[in-house]
Amino acid sequence: MTAFLSIQEVVKDFGASAGGAAFRAVDHVSLEIKQGEIFALLGSSGCGKSTLLRMLAGFETPTSGRIHLKGQDLVKLPPHERPLNMMFQSYALFPHLSVWGNIAFGLKRESLPKAQIADRVEAMLKLVQLGQFAQRKPHQLSGGQQQRVALARSLARQPSLLLLDEPLGALDKKLREETQIELVHILKSVGVTCVMVTHDQEEAMTMASRIAVMSEGRILQVGEPREVYENPATRFVADFIGNVNVMDGVDGVAVAVRPEKIRLARQLPQAQALVPLKQVQGRVRDIAYFGSYTVYHLQLPSGQTLKVSQSNTERHPDDTLAQDDLAWAWWLPCAQVVLTC
Repeated sequence: MTAFLSIQEVVKDFGASAGGAAFRAVDHVSLEIKQGEIFALLGSSGCGKSTLLRMLAGFETPTSGRIHLKGQDLVKLPPHERPLNMMFQSYALFPHLSVWGNIAFGLKRESLPKAQIADRVEAMLKLVQLGQFAQRKPHQLSGGQQQRVALARSLARQPSLLLLDEPLGALDKKLREETQIELVHILKSVGVTCVMVTHDQEEAMTMASRIAVMSEGRILQVGEPREVYENPATRFVADFIGNVNVMDGVDGVAVAVRPEKIRLARQLPQAQALVPLKQVQGRVRDIAYFGSYTVYHLQLPSGQTLKVSQSNTERHPDDTLAQDDLAWAWWLPCAQVVLTC
């Protein structure tokens, strides 16, 4: 069965000149994306994720490799002929046009009948719940509302593929968290296939059906959010997705365990004689209170610091650990992951 979007051995080099070495931004990337997926390219700045998105959009041409959408070779098509739309981080709304005019802009360029344009715009306004703001200009809207206008404009042309470049990057943290679920609901209700670029691990975990973690132009791991978080393929992935403790072993092997998988107390539980546990004693050096949970930094005899995240399920716990207290940390063997690279 042919993938909806197929990226095969794509390479992108920049800066090649006579006698000069090129910089490889994307290094033999291959991906297959299913129809209706929300797929996230996740990585830090400079990892190649935005360059890959720009090659999908047609703003950059691959040095080598193939990109097919529904069996059609995208590399041979100019940007304006590709059956896709791209929503930029800055939203790129026209300041002199109303919300209605911004959404209608692309439809007018396609010379669609006025009645069809009006129907499509009204449908998009209803989808993003901005009907009452149709005649407002972008500067009269909040950041979240501007984001929804940009999304409506991108969806109005009914693209086969929607590209999102850091879609929530311009919003503050609280609004970004509120908008994540709303954006996913809109995308799923339309059924559009979506490829998004983000450096925000939480955003990718919340919104995407699958994630590709990138570093130095390469794909390190592809999988569903839970799979990537619980079973990281490499040390980089383990460290990049969420918080993690990595303890070095022998022969280049390391063990990773998430802070929330670890329990912490003054004494080991009596049940540990019946259930095999990984355990270590240390001294509490730092305590960070985050409301719903507390993070303890436990200094081990080896000198390594172990991070432990404890849920605050009680308002006034009887046995609260303090700085410089001796404490035991323990976890189930199945909670740790062995890393070989």
